[in-house]
Amino acid sequence: MPAMLRWLLYLGPTNPITVRLVQNGSRRARHFYIRTVYLAVLIVVLLWALVAETGAGDLDYRLLAQAGAKSFTWIANLQILLICLLAPVFMAGAIAQEANPKTWDILLTTPLTPAHVVLGNLLGRLFFVLALLVASLPLFALTQYFGGVPGSSILASYAIAACAAVLVGAIAIALSVSRVVGKRAVFTFYIGVVTYLAITWSVDAWLQRSERGVTFLTSVNPFLALKSLLHPANYPRAADGAAWMLRHPVSAWCGLSLGLSGFLIVASSLTVRVGGVQGLLAGGEGGIPWYRRLFGLGAAGAEHRPPRTVWHNPIAWREAAARNATLGRILARWAFIAVGGAFGAGLVVLYHTQALNSESFRFVLMATVWGEVAVIALVAVNMAATAVTREREDGTLDLLLTTPITPSMYLSGKLRGMVAYLLPMLAVPTGTMMLAGGYVAFGGLGRPDGVIVSSTISLNQTMDLPVVLPEAALAMPLLCIPFIAFCGMVGLAWSLKSKGTLNAVLATFGVVGVIAGTFGLCGWKAGAEIELVGPALAGMNPASLVYALIDPAGALRKSLDGGTSSGARAGLMIGAVIGAAIYLAAVYAIHMSMVRSFDVTTRRLAGTR
Repeated sequence: MPAMLRWLLYLGPTNPITVRLVQNGSRRARHFYIRTVYLAVLIVVLLWALVAETGAGDLDYRLLAQAGAKSFTWIANLQILLICLLAPVFMAGAIAQEANPKTWDILLTTPLTPAHVVLGNLLGRLFFVLALLVASLPLFALTQYFGGVPGSSILASYAIAACAAVLVGAIAIALSVSRVVGKRAVFTFYIGVVTYLAITWSVDAWLQRSERGVTFLTSVNPFLALKSLLHPANYPRAADGAAWMLRHPVSAWCGLSLGLSGFLIVASSLTVRVGGVQGLLAGGEGGIPWYRRLFGLGAAGAEHRPPRTVWHNPIAWREAAARNATLGRILARWAFIAVGGAFGAGLVVLYHTQALNSESFRFVLMATVWGEVAVIALVAVNMAATAVTREREDGTLDLLLTTPITPSMYLSGKLRGMVAYLLPMLAVPTGTMMLAGGYVAFGGLGRPDGVIVSSTISLNQTMDLPVVLPEAALAMPLLCIPFIAFCGMVGLAWSLKSKGTLNAVLATFGVVGVIAGTFGLCGWKAGAEIELVGPALAGMNPASLVYALIDPAGALRKSLDGGTSSGARAGLMIGAVIGAAIYLAAVYAIHMSMVRSFDVTTRRLAGTR
C-alpha cells in the first residue's frame, strides 16, 4: 500500500482511536436503543403525517404529492432536531475525557501525530451520529413514491443535518483538547447548543415581521436553512446583487459550519501537545499564568482571603458560596442578571414610548421570559445533578459523613443553597413579568394609546384585554420558585443514586423534561379548549402560565368565549397556587424518601469515582 494512502487512512478509518471508539460504542446497549428510538420516532411521525394529510376517500396524484411534500417537511425538521439533541449526547464523552488528564498524558506518548489524535476522537464519536443519518435514508427515499419531493431537497436536508453534527462534534473536541473545562461542562455545552438555536430562531422571527425573506441569520441556523429550502414562498431569495450567504443560505450554512469546524480542528491539532489552551495560559516561569505575571502576582493561592460568616446550616452556605468560587462564574451569573434585568426594563420603556406596538411587545416579552426560565431550569438541573456525585468523586462526601450532620440537614442544605444561589437569577424573569404586570395595573402610566388592546377570540368575536395580565406580578414568583426547587430536588435524587456525574445529569434532564413537557403540553392544549378548568391547568406550568399571562386571547380562548375574562383569570391564579403546592409536595416527598434511603445508597456507592 502506498505510504500516502496509508497515512490518509490512518487519519480516518484505520485510526486506532477511531477503531477503539467505534468498537467499544457498538457494544453498548444504550447506543442501540438510541438508534432504535430514533428510527421509530421518524417512522411514526412519517406515518402520522401521511394519514393526517391524506385522510379518507379517493386521492389524485396532486393530493398525494402535497401529502408527500408536507410529510417530508415534518420528518426533515424532526431529523435535524433529533441530530442537534443527540449529537451533544454522543460527543459528551469527548469533553468528559478531560476529567482524567492521565488519559491525555498516555495518549501523547504514542507515535500518533496531533492530527491523528484530534481526528481520531472526532471521527470515532461522530460515527454514531452520521450512522443515524444513513439509517434514515431509506425512510426519506420512500417519500419520493408520493411525488412532490425532489431528490435534491432530500440530499440538501441531509447535508444540513450532517454539517450541524460535524460542527457540534468539532466544538466538543476543541473543548476537550483545550483542557480548560471538565466533565461538568458537558451540560453547559448542551445548554449552549440549544440556546444558540433558540436565540437565532427568535431573532430571525423578529426580523421576519418587518421584512420577509432571507436574513443574515438564515445561514447560521440549520433549521432556518432548511426552512428556506422547503418553504421558498416564505423565504424568497435575495436580489442578485445581495451577499452570497443571502442568495444561497443552504450552501452558506454548509460552508460556514464546515469552515468553522476545520478551523477548530486545526487549532486543536496545534495545541494538543502543549496542553491545549490551559497549557498556553499556564506556561512560563514556575507555572504562573501570564495574566498573573502581568500584574506582578505569584502563583494562585498565595493571597490571604478574609474569613466568611457561615450560615446555621454549613451545607447550605457551602453550596451557595462554592458556586461563586471563580471569577468566571461570578461574571457569568451577574452578567445574566444585569443584562436580563436591563433588557426587561428596556422592553417596558420601549412599549411606553410606543417604539414597540402591542403585538411586538408581547412577542419579545414572551420569548425573553421563556428563554430565561429555561436557562435557569437547566442550570438548576446541572447544579443539583452534580451536587452529590461531585463530592463522592473527590472524597468530600466521606468526610462529611463523619460529622454530626444528619442526612436531612445535608439534603435540605443542598437544596436551600442551590435555591439561594438561583434566586437572584430567578429575579430576572419574575421581575420582568412583575414590572410588566405592575405597569399594566397602573394603567400604563399615562401611555397615549393605553394598555388595553382588542384581541380576537374567534372569527366573530373580539375582546378588549390588557397587553399583559396584571396577575403576572403574583403568579410568576408564586409558581417559578417551587418549580425550580422541584428541578433541584429531582437532580439531587439522581445525583445521590447515580455512579457518575454524566449519568446523573442526563437522567435528571430526561425526568424533568418529561414531567415539565407533559404538564406544559396538557396545560397549553387544555387552556385553549376547556372552559374554566383549562386556565387552572395552564397555570401549573411556567411555560403555559407565561403564555396565558401575555396572550390570554390565544391561551384561554374557550374560557373567554362568553365575553368575560374574570373566570379565566381567576382559574389561572388558582392553577398557579395548585401547581406551586404540587411542586412543594413533590419536593417534600422526594426529600423524605432520600433521607430514608441515604445511608443504604451512600454505603452501596462508597468509593465510587
